[in-house]
Amino acid sequence: MLYQRSSALFKEAEQVIPGGVNSPVRAFKAVGGTPLFAKSAKGAYVYDEDDNRYIDYINSWGPMILGHAFDPVVNAVIEKAKNGTSFGMPTEIETKIAELAVSMVPNVDKIRFVNSGTEACMSAVRLARGYTGKEKIIKFAGCYHGHSDSFLIQAGSGAVTFGSPNSPGVTQGTAKDTLLARYNDIENVKALVQANKGEIACIIIEPVAGNMGCIPTKPNFLKDLRALCSTHNILLIFDEVMTGFRLAKGGVQELYSVDADILCFGKVIGGGLPVGAFAARNEIMNHLAPLGAVYQAGTLSGNPLAMAAGLAMLNAIDSDDDLFERLAEKTAYLHKGCAEVLTKHGIIHTINREGSMISIHFAKDEVVDFESAAKGNNDTFKAFFHGMLNEGIYIAPSAFETWFISDALSYDDLDETIRAVSKVAQSL
Repeated sequence: MLYQRSSALFKEAEQVIPGGVNSPVRAFKAVGGTPLFAKSAKGAYVYDEDDNRYIDYINSWGPMILGHAFDPVVNAVIEKAKNGTSFGMPTEIETKIAELAVSMVPNVDKIRFVNSGTEACMSAVRLARGYTGKEKIIKFAGCYHGHSDSFLIQAGSGAVTFGSPNSPGVTQGTAKDTLLARYNDIENVKALVQANKGEIACIIIEPVAGNMGCIPTKPNFLKDLRALCSTHNILLIFDEVMTGFRLAKGGVQELYSVDADILCFGKVIGGGLPVGAFAARNEIMNHLAPLGAVYQAGTLSGNPLAMAAGLAMLNAIDSDDDLFERLAEKTAYLHKGCAEVLTKHGIIHTINREGSMISIHFAKDEVVDFESAAKGNNDTFKAFFHGMLNEGIYIAPSAFETWFISDALSYDDLDETIRAVSKVAQSL
């Protein structure tokens, strides 16, 4: 395929935007080459500025669960924009989407809307600290909760050491309050809790990881985590920015029958517009300003265009009882087809999936955490990525990002993808 227009646009962007992009993964640093510039998208397809068409498995990093330019969402935004784009005042539609979201998600009474998943996770941790009066948090290696200082932490030398910053600008003072655990390792988490008795406000986790490739939690891991938190008066935060309203109407709480104390949302809840949210029971949410002392604010939070998009998306999901079954079936079909052709061509791999999230890891062993994900062959992934791109298949430009399946994908699209995997595998 030709990428002349994208290449020219990238050179222009580099002059005025750091690295030419407004989010680092878009720069293709992990895979090499020039990033594509999107021109338009509809349904299962995205088109670049050179008019190349791709079957899309990024779907704006998750929000487009019903496909690009989904008519009810587009129409809702257009109609709402006719009345004004922002007021800095409460609007009725904020209450409508809040009522719908709370009705769909188990174990929550109130929800607050923000502008991104980063804001949601940052605010949830502040709320947990304010509610418990404790300062330390536990996060898991490989889980990404946005770019707030508390989350940009890497491991120390042992299970009970403090973290250290892995980005300049994050202070040691911030890092000392973040403890790093191994994903899917409950004994490691217990050791951290034991070594920091009475000091941990919350444990935050992607209950199905998507930022080290798709990695589901092991059976009973979340239930064990729930029990541990309840025993030690620690709040359990599920970062459902990716999984919320994607894996089930009620998210992972519904899927795995495990209650969290605070939920964080993004992506699907905004219908493709910049929206995040966090939710909890009354006893926790009532500590939030203006009811309580924990401060959080945002001029554009609850923006009417974003609320209109999110409400249209959630209404469509809530009214479709077969959606998640269809998505899971399509993902399983893709999994089976890809596994068969990769095995046929002798490519070492393992595939993880949960619902409509799936990843191909070029690793021989089971991938259950960041350490095992990092053992994948990155050179193989780079070649695979560019091979798929040349075949008109757009997957995440990183081995550490999940693919997202949309309902707009047809079985013909899936078959075309599997044929592309077979063709690319021959050259790996």
